[in-house]
Amino acid sequence: MPLSRATLATYLPILTWARSYDRDIATSDLVAAVIVTVMLIPQSLAYALLAGLPAEMGLYASILPLVAYAIFGTSRALAVGPVAVVSLMTAAAVGQLGLTEPAQIAQAAVTLAFISGLFLVLLGVSKLGFLANFLSHPVIAGFITASGVLIAASQLKHLLGVGASGHTLLEMLISLGEHLTETNLITLAIGGATLAFLFWVRTGLKPLLLRSGLGPRMTDVLAKAGPVAAVAVTTLLARAFDLGAHGVKLVGDIPSGLPPLSAPSFSPEMWSALLMPAILISVIGFVESVSVAQTLAAKRRQRIDPDQELIGLGASNVASALSGGFPVTGGFSRSVVNFDAGAETPAAGAFTAVGIGLATLLLTPLLYFLPNATLAATIIVAVLSLVDFSILGKTWRYSMVDFAAVTATIVLTLLVGVEVGVTAGVLLSIFLHLYKTSKPHVAEVGLVPGTHHFRNILRHRVETRPEIVTLRVDESLYFVNARFLEDYVLNRVAASPELRHVILMFPAVNEVDMSALETLEEINRRLAELNIQLHLTEVKGPVMDRLKRSHFLDELSGRVFLAQYDAWCALEAAAPLGTEQKDLAAQ
Repeated sequence: MPLSRATLATYLPILTWARSYDRDIATSDLVAAVIVTVMLIPQSLAYALLAGLPAEMGLYASILPLVAYAIFGTSRALAVGPVAVVSLMTAAAVGQLGLTEPAQIAQAAVTLAFISGLFLVLLGVSKLGFLANFLSHPVIAGFITASGVLIAASQLKHLLGVGASGHTLLEMLISLGEHLTETNLITLAIGGATLAFLFWVRTGLKPLLLRSGLGPRMTDVLAKAGPVAAVAVTTLLARAFDLGAHGVKLVGDIPSGLPPLSAPSFSPEMWSALLMPAILISVIGFVESVSVAQTLAAKRRQRIDPDQELIGLGASNVASALSGGFPVTGGFSRSVVNFDAGAETPAAGAFTAVGIGLATLLLTPLLYFLPNATLAATIIVAVLSLVDFSILGKTWRYSMVDFAAVTATIVLTLLVGVEVGVTAGVLLSIFLHLYKTSKPHVAEVGLVPGTHHFRNILRHRVETRPEIVTLRVDESLYFVNARFLEDYVLNRVAASPELRHVILMFPAVNEVDMSALETLEEINRRLAELNIQLHLTEVKGPVMDRLKRSHFLDELSGRVFLAQYDAWCALEAAAPLGTEQKDLAAQ
């Protein structure tokens, strides 16, 4: 059966926006592409260095992946390519294989991108984008902050011109201390000057250009060209003074030409070693990418499809693998620049790919004398904007559960490694969520005088009846917390021998699983033995539908009321009025 046009447009968003593409939109996309290309060239080289790969692989990862995303992606402004965090994770994943041959290392990175791409496409086709929700925002923020620190620390050896090593912060610092006496002063001067220049470009150049009378768009282009200027100047200096002969490490030969066709390894041993890192890279990259895409889409009242974004990013990674690249995702800074520069459609990414392609054809011979220290400075300036330790203070004040997850993520990422850090953060978040929901908030409520509203007896002055107790359950009921509710109800009943009616108020209960259903049946049976009726009020439709498919309602000793006030009035004859005044208190 042939696919309908609507179905094709779902999986190929290009069919939707291409219909209205015109000259004005193309002009906006071209301008944005020029700006992003200028920004992406030094970043691509730098992130390949960060991933422990040849510099040209950064350029390769910035061509076909952008074209693939333009075809399959739904965001009009997302800029796909190498990013700092994913590059760091790539370095960690490939580094654990113990490979020494450059060709083997490159193929491992290609394989990692291929596995990541297949996993993302599988999630997208299966509509499983919701799985990324297991990575809470605090955990992501903590992981990115710790990764920023790790990335910056890993580049210090290039700024100093020493041969330090290490995968954790402690290992890096110890190794740097051991090699500190080997510092190359010329390298340090180049790296330090580049750092200072790039920081000034970020903060001082744009206001200066605006005051000089340049327009906002040209000012933005020149400000974003700061890293390109640093690359050009330091490359010229290195060539003019033959700095390589004085111990300054240079990028060296970068092959000219378009990306070669490449194939991943299909070795079972390599796939087994790279599978979990690929999954983590996929999830981290998707969460970062979709967050940026949704934020930018909301500013223009557009929408993105998270499941199709999985397919778009998956296709980009497969394209990267087939063209000699490494894992890619949507970059925050590049996407914001792309958006601010006026990108209207994903075609801006395709135009950027053309620009990067021209750079690989024409500019790579000029980069032979590019100092590694310049690329290291570019990375450090880029990633320090990701470091935000304020998340610790925010979570400390708001939620100790989130604070524990963030702290564990940061500490373990810094001291053990990126994979352990993010995995521990996810597992701890899930565990703490289960622990928190294992003891749901249950409030005993009474009638607010003169109203039909029922509120917590510990917070408000309310009317209660000595033979009736109403317990409002403020959490869905499932296997983790079902036993807690049973114990709570029976303990409350034991404290009041005069009770004849127990009402469970369910306005916040969205789910009752099988374990919780069995618990409700047990509560009903135990109360019936004590000559106490069990009633339910304010049960949501979907929950009631589930209960009707069981025998629970047939065996219920009491009734199900639409509203709590209905239950209050109906049971009035069975429970003489007795008003109990409770002082205000915090629970």
